[in-house]
Amino acid sequence: MQVIEQAHIDNVLNFESLLTAMQQGFARDFGMPKRNVYELDNSDLNHDSFAVLPAWNDHVIGVKAFTYFPKNSQAGYESLYSKIMLFSREHGEPLALVDGTRITLWRTAAVSALASHYLSRENSKHLVFFGSGNLAEYMVRAHLAVRNFKRVTLIARNQEKLLALQSRLQGAFTEVEFVIGQSNEATIYSADVISCATCCATPLFDGNWLKSGTHVDLIGNHHSDARECDTATITRSRVYVDSKANVLSEAGELLIPIKEGVFNEQQLCAELAELAKANIYARINEIDITVFKSVGTALSDLIAAYHVYQSL
Repeated sequence: MQVIEQAHIDNVLNFESLLTAMQQGFARDFGMPKRNVYELDNSDLNHDSFAVLPAWNDHVIGVKAFTYFPKNSQAGYESLYSKIMLFSREHGEPLALVDGTRITLWRTAAVSALASHYLSRENSKHLVFFGSGNLAEYMVRAHLAVRNFKRVTLIARNQEKLLALQSRLQGAFTEVEFVIGQSNEATIYSADVISCATCCATPLFDGNWLKSGTHVDLIGNHHSDARECDTATITRSRVYVDSKANVLSEAGELLIPIKEGVFNEQQLCAELAELAKANIYARINEIDITVFKSVGTALSDLIAAYHVYQSL
């Protein structure tokens, strides 16, 4: 059995090949029970949790397990630790133990970019990105792999992290202009694609500021009482998700409008697997606003981890 660490993952992965693997993986038959997240403490002051995410296809079986201890930084530890175990689908023998923390960064960004490939306008030139955490650089790089953006506006509360992110991206993509901006009507209206990867519990912008044809990507929140976008964004949009079961269990972006009585499950246009199986440009016209909400799937972990394993 192989043990695959972060350094090897970064050495072998690129978004071009990973996007192809994601499209093919979501298009084929797979099994994916609802993921299980367990709260380890009933106290309102402690949100330590443990999660198990199983999935399989005709090649491989996988399960990701992760711990989330939000107060870990106070003791010098990471807040999240994750491992993915791969087994052969043919005989069930263990194949590899893969670093799930790094896989999660790559696969989350790839899933968002794949959805944008199907849903954002092909002539999109301006990306507005919210966030400065570990995911931020992966997300921007993934979106640049599917659209020829000329300008990227970066927005976050942590200015030190934001400046470092801007510097790294500008050095890597000299033909793109990276600017630090603010969430206001002018910035949001000028965006062709808006991608959000934050831990913010309240909407990042006013949905009435969105112009026709904008694509909105939401991946930061997975709590039923929090959301990165407001109700106006949802009611103005054609809404797509990575997994109906997971999103309708965890994502306040949809659960809050549903509770308000202005949106319902039947209004969801498609899951990512349906887009991948059709594998055609899914935007109906140039004026629809589209939203892709993702909370993460075991299948995307499986696809990315197996893609890395095949490089050995």
